[in-house]
Formats: sequence, C-alpha cells, structure tokens
Amino acid sequence: MTTLRQLPRLLRVVRVLARYRLDDLADSTRGSRLLGVARAVLPRPSAEIAALPRGERLALALTELGPIFVKFGQILSTRRDLIPGDVADALALLQDQVAPFPGELARAAVERALGAPIAAHFAEFDETPLASASIAQVHAATLLTTPRVVPPPRPPPAPTGADADAYARSYAEAAAFADARADADPAANAPSREVVVKILRPDIHRRVADDVALLRALAELVQRFHANADKIRPREIVAEIEATLTNELDLQREGANASLLRRNFAGSADLYVPAVVWSHSGDGVLTLERVRGIPVDDLDALDAAGIDRVALAEKGVRLFYTQVFRDNFFHADAHAGNIWVDATRALDPCFIALDFGIMGSLPERDQYWLAENFLALFDQDYARIAELHVRAGWIPAHARLDELEAAVRTVCEPYFTRPLAEISLAEVVVKLFQTARRYELTLQPQLILLQKTLLNIEGVGRLLDPQIDIWATAKPVLERIWRERRGPRAMLKTLRRRLPDWIAAAPEMPQLVHDYLAQATTGTLELRIASDDLRRLDSRLRRSQRATAWLAAGAALLAAGALIALPAAAASRTLPLACWFAGVAALAAFAAAWRLSRP
Repeated sequence: MTTLRQLPRLLRVVRVLARYRLDDLADSTRGSRLLGVARAVLPRPSAEIAALPRGERLALALTELGPIFVKFGQILSTRRDLIPGDVADALALLQDQVAPFPGELARAAVERALGAPIAAHFAEFDETPLASASIAQVHAATLLTTPRVVPPPRPPPAPTGADADAYARSYAEAAAFADARADADPAANAPSREVVVKILRPDIHRRVADDVALLRALAELVQRFHANADKIRPREIVAEIEATLTNELDLQREGANASLLRRNFAGSADLYVPAVVWSHSGDGVLTLERVRGIPVDDLDALDAAGIDRVALAEKGVRLFYTQVFRDNFFHADAHAGNIWVDATRALDPCFIALDFGIMGSLPERDQYWLAENFLALFDQDYARIAELHVRAGWIPAHARLDELEAAVRTVCEPYFTRPLAEISLAEVVVKLFQTARRYELTLQPQLILLQKTLLNIEGVGRLLDPQIDIWATAKPVLERIWRERRGPRAMLKTLRRRLPDWIAAAPEMPQLVHDYLAQATTGTLELRIASDDLRRLDSRLRRSQRATAWLAAGAALLAAGALIALPAAAASRTLPLACWFAGVAALAAFAAAWRLSRP
C-alpha cells in the first residue's frame, strides 16, 4: 500500500506517464472502459511527442522521472521474453544522466567508511568525479603506498548438485576475505598506486526503497488492468529489479565479484580485471586499481590505435563461453560502457572489464542442459533440442515432443538458409524461448540473465566486426570446454574429490544396510517421495478429510436436534430452544465443509 508520504511522488509519476501518453502500453480488454475514460480526460500530447514511437516515449518518461527509473528501464530492457522488441531496443539505449553530488560529500563518505581522514589513506583525492551514475560516482585518487595484492589459493570445485549461484557467492566472499588478509610477497601482482574510489550516492538506500515501492504500486495496476499481465508478470519484474538494485548497492559484494573474476583470468592475455584494494574499501566505498583503455564502441579510437577489430570480436565471443561454461561465473552487464580495450596491445588486443555489480552463475544442472542445447543447436538437431527442454524440466513432461520439435524447426530453419555469418545466435535463442513459452516454458532468472548477456556480447562482436561468424567462433570453444568438463580426466578429478567423503561414510554403511533390510523384512519400510504435485495432492486430501469431518459433525448436530425436537413437539407443539442451537451449529458445520472443499 502506497503511504501518504509517497503519494506526491506517485502523482508525479502518473502525470509524466500521461504527458508521454504511455496509456497505450497498458491497453487491455478488462480495463478498456477505464482507459477510454482516462484517454478522454487526458490532454492531447504535443505533435513532437505524438510522432515518437512508444519505446522512445517510455525512455523519455523514465529519464524525466529520475535515475532509479532509468535503472529500472535498463533492467527491463533485458526482459525481451516479456516485453515487445521495439520497447526493449529503445530502453537498451538509456544512459544514466545524473548530476554529480558535491565532492565534499564524497570525501566525508570515504572518511566515515574508513574511519580516518582522507590524508591517512590517500596521497591525493580528486573531489571532481570521473563519472557519475544513478547508484554511485567514481573519484580518482593516489595511495600513500603501493598496495600488496596476493591471489589466495583456489577453493575446491562445488560439490555435485550444489547450487552454483550460492556457491559462487560463497567463493567470492572467501576470495574477498583472503585478499583482504593477504600481506605477503609485495612483488606479487602489485597494482599501481593510482586508484579509483567508487562511492554510493547520499541517501541512496532510502530513495531506492521509495521508488521500488512506487514500482510495486504501478505493477499492481498493470497486473489488474493489462490483458497480458499473466505473460508480462509485472510483480516478478519489479522483484527482479529490486534484487538487482540491492546487489548493486552492496559494494563489498561487487568487490568480491571483481576478485573472483580477476583470479579466474589471472595471467590471461584476453581479459584484464583491476585489482581490489580491500584496505581502502568499506561500507559504501570500494577502491579499485585505476585502469586506462578505449571504450569498445569507440571504433575511430580503436582504428587509430591500430587495434585488430576482427581478432578482438572473436576474442570477446570466446571469453563469454569461457566465463559461462569453464568458470560458471560471468559478467552479466557487459554493455559497451563496461568494456574497454587495452590501447597498448594492437596485434593481440586485450579487453578490460569494469563494473562488477551484476554477475551471473548457473546451477550445475542448468549449465549442463544449456551446454547440450547449444551443441544441439549448432548441429541443427531439433529433436534433441525438444527432448532436452523436457528432460531439463523447463517444459512439462506432458508436452508432445513432436509438436515441440516442429516449433523449434519453424524458428530455426529460416535462419539456416542464410550464410552463417549473418545468423544471430542471440536472436535464435530469444525466439526459441519465446516460442517455447506456448508449451509452458519455465526459466530461472539466471537463464534470463544469461540470455541478456548473450545479446550484449553478440552486439559488441558485430559492432567490432559486422561479418563475424558467431557460430564458427563459439562452437569449437564450447566443444573444447565441454570435453574438458566431461572427459575422463575431469571424471577422475571428481572421483578424487569425493573419495574422502566416501571413506568417511564407509563405517556407517553396514549399519544403514542392516536397518534397511530389517525394515523391509518387518514391513515397516516407508517410501518418502517429495514433489510439488504430491504436496498439492496431499493438501487436497487433507482439505477433503476436514470437509468430510465437518459434514459428519453437521449431520450429527442435525440428528441430535431432531431427536430433541420431535418428542418435545409432540408433547407441547413447540420447538425447543436446543433445536435452534443444533440447527445453527449444523449450518455452521456445513458452511465450514463447503469452504474447506474449495480449492
């Protein structure tokens, strides 16, 4: 429920949406009468606004509403499975255009986070920001001494069946802690004394909370009046936006993400990740090694530096598949603003990664099914794609495989008539997911995030080299990584990792076998199966049993009332008061039985 304090803000949002006539985005049959009245009352838009497409009007409205709504538009642009393509394209162009907050506030925030004056940690601190965005702004600084950064040892791989996302977070947190404690060899991977300090905007937590509350209120309106609300799922979108913003507000988490990605590509000639200076980071402040490069979308600067753009584009595609399928930890906000190119390496170009607030990982199970789907797609094996979607649990088991295969073929065949260099892998994947929604496709947020990242990476690749053959570049990388992940050496490594657990459990095995056989012999063995369907069935059975009990109670009360009433009525021709009580109680029992019998 929107509070009175938020009401003026809500009214301003409604006024801006009306000015840009965004009511056409909420058209519906259920709300057509209400929308018709609203359109009759709303002023006609200016000719300039009326001539704009709906996506551009929405982008302008979000820009006017402020930085958090701009962030909302940027996140919404990734959900091409839920919003029209033209709207997604317009929102993808949104950029944070936020005035910087005063340098003295930034200085005060750093001193508060580090518990000491600026001079105790930095030789220089520039109060003029290098960049300012909706969540934080960045200042240049120079450390008093060269920081010592020693990469901690790799932890063991995640156990089978472990949730990869949770594991990646714990891995990152462990890496962050180890980096913070590292104080050994000063020559080991020491970054420059030049750093950048990322500082959260003042009062950003309250502003995000207020705007998210407004988004929830708007989502409720869309849920109520939009004809396709069940497909758009506005509540789910707002929940995803809230989770993303919460993660971006946690700079310690961002630093841990950077540490993990840096370690995964330590010594790599393809990707450089700036080091985190943990001794100069705290609540709301993150200090990173300062890096310099050319933004990946500045083609003129890349050409002037002699960068081999063809090699750079192919390297970007390979990096994406390496992060997803080798490390299971990928940069999920890889748009042009967050990717630079090292200008000092022309013939063997190297990417520089920035901004680690949004990272992705997949549960091991989804990673397997996704890799198999990609390989089947590369081989144009449509039956295999249909089978994998069902076996992965993304589509219910009752779906007809022949119909699903035909739908997949309908999507893919038009693409394969083109030269491979003209095929957009990201576009094929998006259309496959959209088509599969007709068969009750259910995807986890991690897969949606991966889909968005694939669109970003392919967009950067085609920007650098419009003729890049995504398929020819991606297929050998995925096949090689998957051979290594599923080959004999990997299996032996997994066995070695699990052997200590098996040895530890071995003494208990004879007793467990004895207990099992004893229960089977005496008939006391219980089979326990847990699933959503069984839980729902159990709930319905319990509800039915309760309804039956109440019906029996009502019938008993009626019978009791009749036994009391009949003799009394024969003697005095009046209905005793007890009969009335029995009748009312019986009606209450019947009402309870009816309510419990409802689904």
